[in-house]
Formats: sequence, structure tokens, C-alpha cells
Amino acid sequence: MSSTFKLAEHFISINGEGRCAGELALFLRFAGCNLRCDWCDTAWACGKDAPCEIVGLPRLMQIAEDAAAQGVRNVTLTGGEPLLQAHIGELIDRLGKTLGLRVEIETNGAVPLEPFRKCGAVFTMDYKLPSSKMEQHMCTENFALLREWDCVKFVCGSRADVFRAKEIAEQFEPQCPMYLSPVFGRIDPAEIVEIMKEQKMGSFRLQLQLHKFIWDPTARGV
Repeated sequence: MSSTFKLAEHFISINGEGRCAGELALFLRFAGCNLRCDWCDTAWACGKDAPCEIVGLPRLMQIAEDAAAQGVRNVTLTGGEPLLQAHIGELIDRLGKTLGLRVEIETNGAVPLEPFRKCGAVFTMDYKLPSSKMEQHMCTENFALLREWDCVKFVCGSRADVFRAKEIAEQFEPQCPMYLSPVFGRIDPAEIVEIMKEQKMGSFRLQLQLHKFIWDPTARGV
């Protein structure tokens, strides 16, 4: 049986967050997610009936080849939750080994990373804080699998979230960069900075979602 994927959309833009924020990237967004975060900004791509195109590996490789021909060197697999795609490992392998692209996976923290440890991709892993209402689903075992070139993103929708991020970091001590990312419109980034100073959170970095400042915060395909 050929490999198929539920592709919700694809486009070239800048990485809005993560270690390559500001760099051009091809985004492959896949439909379907195992979480329902309270503040999700891509809820349209998460449900079982999410609009998508069923595509094969050759189609995705052609999209990536076209992007590479335009000078793009990064590809971001996102969703939804990209690691739920049955053949995602094969796609990651082909994008990296065949096209030489840097593959970043935006994953929600509720999928075990162990099966993907040797895939060669870079992980931007969320840890869902209390305001998401999904913290109970986190696979905390993933922290031990993150490498120095990966990163953890703590999406903060409240002051309590920032304090919780500090607790989690102290408990699991991830060996990679840690970002505090404010939920757009829910918490003032300046408030997060004040907490960082008060709580001596020098190991964290505040990161804003660039695409929401460049374009309309609700815009798709950017």
C-alpha cells in the first residue's frame, strides 16, 4: 500500500518561531490532532473532518523540490499533529537525505518521540501549560530524548502558565533551548518579561510569533 498523507495546506513563508525564526521555510501542515487546546490557533486543521487533500509521497517531494528551487532550505512539518501521520518517518527521511533540507517537526508534546529519535529531524516540542487544558496529556518522557539542537516551547496564556513553565524546567532540566511564547491577545509579553526577571528565569527566552505581527493574526498560509 502506498504512503498517503492528509495535507491541510502548504506554503512558503518565514518561520514565525523556533530556532530558525525569521528564516524562509516550506510549511507542510497535516490534518488531525490528538489534543484540543483551549487557545489553539489552527483548530480548523485538527478535527476528524478537517479539510485536507490526500496526497502521496511523490506529491510532497515535488512540493519540496519546488521550494528548494526557490532557495528554501528549511521545511517545517506542522499541523494539527504531524507525528500522527502513519508514514511521516519516510517523508522525514526523504526530505533530509534526498533533498538535503533541514526538517523541523512542530509537535504538541503528547506523542512519544522515541520512534523518531534517529530520523535526523529537529524537534520543536510544546509543553502544554494549564491554560491549554491539555497538560495531563503530556509525555514527560520526551524531555530526556531532546538534544541540544531541539527546543521546548512553553505557550503561555496566563501568569500561572509562566510559573508552571519554570517548575517543569526545574523538574526535567531539558538540555536544549526553552522558549516562552505568549498566546496572542491573552497575555502581555511585557508581563512575561517581568516574571522572568522576578523569578530569575535566565535560562528561558521570550519569543513572539513573528507571523502574527507581520500579517493578520488570523491569516492562513503565512
